[in-house]
Amino acid sequence: MSEFTDLVKSRRSASKFIQGIDIPEQDLNEMFNLVKYAPSAFNLQHAHYVVVKDPALKEKVYEAANKQYKIRTASAVIAVMGNPDAYKDVAMLNEGLLTLGAMSKQEYDLTVASTLAFYEERGEVFQREEAIRNASLSAMQLMLIAKDLGWDTCPMIGFDPAALSEVLGTPQSYVPVMLIAIGKEDASSQRPRGYRKPVAEFVKYL
Repeated sequence: MSEFTDLVKSRRSASKFIQGIDIPEQDLNEMFNLVKYAPSAFNLQHAHYVVVKDPALKEKVYEAANKQYKIRTASAVIAVMGNPDAYKDVAMLNEGLLTLGAMSKQEYDLTVASTLAFYEERGEVFQREEAIRNASLSAMQLMLIAKDLGWDTCPMIGFDPAALSEVLGTPQSYVPVMLIAIGKEDASSQRPRGYRKPVAEFVKYL
């Protein structure tokens, strides 16, 4: 069994954390320096993260998240936001390739024009869905990286999006995708894993 297989099987959603454990900013920076390699459509990097460690602000997040206790015990709470307007950055994101000569001016102009058209023609609903889809890919990578560095996580969707955005001061256009509580799991009352469907129940080969 490979190390990656062990990592995938050992990552669990922590329901309770050991209180009073600080998560160093150095560890968080290491995680995000790897998270940036997560895939995103057209390399638009829709994900935006807000890390909350300050106790007073974490308490406000706790209120916005239906008073879920794990937020209080976690070392930090990470808000995963999706930017529906990420496609508007396509020119900036490809300037480096143009400067390096890895992309011709013609290819650059075509990439910018076609990407803008792709999102604008499909409208706001699609842009919002893309923000959620791509931020979720990034968030899953974050949780695996965190586990590899010895930190436990729990993705959470039980929160008031408007209240959370107000607490965090994020742009109104950003979509709150999920919260990730992170810390060291208190496994003293950990339950066995929940039922996982056999492959035949959720995979169809054609």
